[in-house]
Amino acid sequence: MRTIGLLGVPTNSAGTIGGVARAPTTLREVGLVEALRQHADVHDYGDVMLPDPSPERDPITHLIDHHGLIEMVTRVRDAVTSILGNGHFPLVIGGDCPLLLGCLAAAKTNERIGLLFVDGHEDAYLPAQSSTGEAADSELAFALGMADASWSPELAAVLPLVGPADVRILGARDAGLLRAEGVASLGDRLPLVDGDRLSAEPDVATGEALSHLPDPWWFHLDLDVLSTEALPPIDYPQPGGLGWNELSVVVTKAMGANPTGWNITIYNPDLDPERIHAKRIVRFIRSAVAMDDSR
Repeated sequence: MRTIGLLGVPTNSAGTIGGVARAPTTLREVGLVEALRQHADVHDYGDVMLPDPSPERDPITHLIDHHGLIEMVTRVRDAVTSILGNGHFPLVIGGDCPLLLGCLAAAKTNERIGLLFVDGHEDAYLPAQSSTGEAADSELAFALGMADASWSPELAAVLPLVGPADVRILGARDAGLLRAEGVASLGDRLPLVDGDRLSAEPDVATGEALSHLPDPWWFHLDLDVLSTEALPPIDYPQPGGLGWNELSVVVTKAMGANPTGWNITIYNPDLDPERIHAKRIVRFIRSAVAMDDSR
């Protein structure tokens, strides 16, 4: 049984302390730590302390709160580095997807690191293309070195974090929106399994993706890969998506392939006042850890 190093990252790329930024606290309040301890040793590292965010979009970087992004990535990197240094398995709860950059920066101990990117969106807009200015539209573009980070010596020093050959995307279903906005899909440059195919063949598609990842590799899970019917409290719903059973197949397969760490993002407790879906997420994570422990 490996020890889980639980870390919360209360970040929201909209430049607020609300919404998805409240997810780590909410999931702990409904019993996440206790649920994990039913099947694993758990060391709770608490939440990364972040500076007060700003909702302003910068005209040069085209990002909301670009200074906050730098601080968040740096502090997540340092925290995940500590978890790994203690021999623990990082389970990083967001917040939203740009925390992935700090996770990858910590886990990249060799020249290469793989990435299993399970997400309802490709998240590879160049910041100037994003209608929102949220870094959550662009974290994979930064990770791949597609987005300019020369405005930040701290980010520029670590980017790119992954190469196209070492990334597999599962579940993205925003191709129509990208076409409508004139944004190129990453499916033109790296392997991508869309939401419909992943829903139809979760075991086969995940196994194929895993077979091409180098070691080490990181597991990114954005819960908006689920359908809006399965998980309503998300900020950017779209048609299609997985059910919980299909996602369970994906996660069980991924966890059985020994990732270096796992991050989970994009649950908005402000849209879940009765905490019904928070409890469902906790049960799901507990089940994934239980399956991993039984191997």
